[in-house]
Amino acid sequence: MKQHQDGTEGSQAGNRRNGRRQFLLKAGGAAVAPTLVGSSARTARAQASATTVANGQSVVVRTTHGQLRGVRNGGLTIFKGVPYAGSPAGEGRFKAPPSLDPWTGVRDALVYGPQAVQPPDPGWPKEWAPAASSEDCLVLNVWTPGTGDGKKRPVMFYSHGGGFATGNGGAEVWPQSLPHDGAALARSYDVVVVTHNHRLGLLGYLYLGDLLGEEYAASGAAGILDIATALRWIVDNAEVFGGDPDRVMIWGESGGGAKTATLTAMPGAKGLFQRASIESGPTLRLTPRDAATETTRRVLAALDLDEKQARELVKIPAERLRDVQQEMSGTNPMRVGPVVDGHFIPTHPYDPVAPAISADVPLIVGTNKDESIMFLQRGDLPAFSLDDASLRERLETRFGDDADRVLEVHRRERPGASPTDLFVAITTGQWMWHNAIVLAERKAALHAAPVFMYQFAYESEVPVAPGVPYPTKAAHAMEMAFKFNHPETSPEAGRRPERFEAARKMSAAWAAFARTGDPSHPGIPKWPSYDGERRATMILDAECRVVEDPHREERLLWEHLARS
Repeated sequence: MKQHQDGTEGSQAGNRRNGRRQFLLKAGGAAVAPTLVGSSARTARAQASATTVANGQSVVVRTTHGQLRGVRNGGLTIFKGVPYAGSPAGEGRFKAPPSLDPWTGVRDALVYGPQAVQPPDPGWPKEWAPAASSEDCLVLNVWTPGTGDGKKRPVMFYSHGGGFATGNGGAEVWPQSLPHDGAALARSYDVVVVTHNHRLGLLGYLYLGDLLGEEYAASGAAGILDIATALRWIVDNAEVFGGDPDRVMIWGESGGGAKTATLTAMPGAKGLFQRASIESGPTLRLTPRDAATETTRRVLAALDLDEKQARELVKIPAERLRDVQQEMSGTNPMRVGPVVDGHFIPTHPYDPVAPAISADVPLIVGTNKDESIMFLQRGDLPAFSLDDASLRERLETRFGDDADRVLEVHRRERPGASPTDLFVAITTGQWMWHNAIVLAERKAALHAAPVFMYQFAYESEVPVAPGVPYPTKAAHAMEMAFKFNHPETSPEAGRRPERFEAARKMSAAWAAFARTGDPSHPGIPKWPSYDGERRATMILDAECRVVEDPHREERLLWEHLARS
């Protein structure tokens, strides 16, 4: 298969991909004990040597834990499968990530590491080969334009989607090698891009603190503690990879947005990042402790264990826990998430207010225009051929006595919209868009750092399914290929040439935000911050524009229904 210089497969290969990723959102997060970033850790310097390897030039750098060998090709140096913590398997299961032991010699960082143990993502085609998985999955990946050159580039630390149950920051198996490839972003804007793997599902968030005590106090936050540990490792080694430890941006889509939202509320993550972006994952609340303990009891029952046998969970094969999670969740294995335990996760991140601990951190938050299309693709294809009667029936089931008002407001705001268009707008607005607005309002109410609101509106012309002509439009997860600046790798993005312009404008905005804390750049209009009066929102497309208080009547409707 022909490869681009950045190591991603070309669009002709990408067009073989005949399914959609599914990243269902499950709110959650965690916190870690405060840690100071030591100046001695930051002073680690790259020591590069040049030898020839199969796909480019070998580059060796010295990190805080030992030497790493990456590969330089096409103007970038790439390190894959870099460990940032010890193995959480065995006695470490359900606990905070263990410390990483230093290694001797030069460690190869040439291929992606294993993803977390997880059930198959319900949105991925069954014929896709699964990526290698392991409990020992605490690894990260780095794309950098330069090492040892004295530059301090912005660091863009990305958390993958898939709720808190599936996904990875990159995998060797195609096409999972494509979405989070940071090469185009790093090369285009002279930034350092980082992705990572972390524990998911029951292995990441099964809360045992109430049953097993202090030894397992971190169990409901283990996966988020992994992410915070990866972030700390990157801060300590940022200069090694040509990055700036004082300009770190955390960002993520869907479940990755939920992880980002939670990091902004974590006492232990304070000071490890200076910007944040929550994309299609506006998380207000997490899993309460009592609900989490009840889930643990259900897991024990499914394994024919009682509460006195809870320690046996450490010995259960990881694959069996994965299967129990899937059995308990039905078609949605993503319902397990981080727990508000009162210690590692002190409070819900954006309810009732935004976290004061990150008041000084500029934030981007937003959604895609047609989020719910991807979820309807998954199991509700009749939604794409609604008539007036079937639309009304669905709304009456969903909203009861408020159905007429919901329909009236949306018809008035969207003249000419088809019944399916209206259903997509209603389900997107009620679920994702409203939460994004609430989150932005609460952040703006702190009157500290700015918050920037967006709506990704580029419409793909690709049909949602064979024989169903309704287009994919700006569905959930559609923006991923655009913000990573490689829309040619995503068949869902379509074939229209305008997709490249939309990708350049979005990716440049995120890179500008990482660099300065302001997403404005010469290719788009000035992006004002969001407040409760103007409600300025950037509409991201091939031609971008700022709209104040878009679909105001719909916003007011969702506010009213949320209060009632």
